[in-house]
Amino acid sequence: MGLTLKNDDTNLSCLLYGAGDARFENRPLPVLNDPHDVLIRIAYVGVCGSDVHFWKHGGVTRRVSETQPIVMGHEASGVIQSVGSGVTRVRPGDRVAIEPGFPCRRCVRCKSGRYNLCGGMRFAADPPRTHGALCRVFKAPEDFVYKIPVSLSLQEAVLVEPLSVAVHGARLASVKPGQTVLVQGAGTIGLLAAAVSRAYGASTVVVTDVNQRKLDFARSFVDCETWLSSSSSSGGGGGGEGEGVTVSEDQATRMLAATTTTTTTTGPGGGFDVVLECTGVDAAIQMGLYAAAPGAVFVQIGMGRHSLLLPLGAMTEKEIVVKTAFRYGAGDYDTALALLEAGKVSVRQMISSIVPFERAVEAWEKTMRGEGVKNLIAGVQ
Repeated sequence: MGLTLKNDDTNLSCLLYGAGDARFENRPLPVLNDPHDVLIRIAYVGVCGSDVHFWKHGGVTRRVSETQPIVMGHEASGVIQSVGSGVTRVRPGDRVAIEPGFPCRRCVRCKSGRYNLCGGMRFAADPPRTHGALCRVFKAPEDFVYKIPVSLSLQEAVLVEPLSVAVHGARLASVKPGQTVLVQGAGTIGLLAAAVSRAYGASTVVVTDVNQRKLDFARSFVDCETWLSSSSSSGGGGGGEGEGVTVSEDQATRMLAATTTTTTTTGPGGGFDVVLECTGVDAAIQMGLYAAAPGAVFVQIGMGRHSLLLPLGAMTEKEIVVKTAFRYGAGDYDTALALLEAGKVSVRQMISSIVPFERAVEAWEKTMRGEGVKNLIAGVQ
């Protein structure tokens, strides 16, 4: 992987050609063909789990290839460099967070306000047709860039993207003051889901994970209780059908006994009013459903396997409302920025490292090894 010299007339970019095959290339600068588009000089790009999956496997559902490489990166911040003739929301020099998915605006999903479900969505670093933001200059529609407050750094602005995922999940769950919330997974999304739940007035937040180090960080990051789940059941399933579910039920029982789970509906030990599942792991999903109170709302945020065994009897008897969350939608970025500006959520502590653009692979490798919480890549200098 060689780094070619940058040229201010070209767009130095980091492309992935396959698993473990990243290359730096000078590409043509984007052009403002649409009067409502803007060009952003990228300041920082964050690394998330999907980036690691791409680096390790070459993709998730669709893979990159030698003939169809992709510019990486979807968590990004930057400074407006130039604007189209019809742009009114921002101007050159504005510091912005970038919402990296651009819908068609015309389909029934878009027109009903659920543009995150648009079939024509162009999401950054989504092969084969949409390049990402790990480049010198990135183009976006003006309504998908958000001016950040003076109190927020460009490094912190990268975290607006995962924070919006957490906001979306908490909004679907309708987290209310006084409720008890179980957050499963102490990764970036789980930590932010816990912080958002607290900001929305949850009286108790319990965070679970199989990694004690992550739980230690969670306690320092947000006012929460923690529970170390058994790694032996983290994969779900087991020797026979239903065995993993039995283990998950036992985990839930022990966790409820050890944590503060007085709910607004059932009293002590009755389960959680809200479960925000951020792992996608079978056993964690099962445990969360067992730990939910009667009438609770369970929101699946983490992506998991195509199919799994669910405790349908327990779900039905407790009339649990099960929802799924995908990325973020209308108003979620605005809400995330409002929480940051008001100081109700802080992300500064989550930033673990910043590597230069030409060492982008180091950030992916760090994240793959589980080092740090959020590793950033600086823009082209």
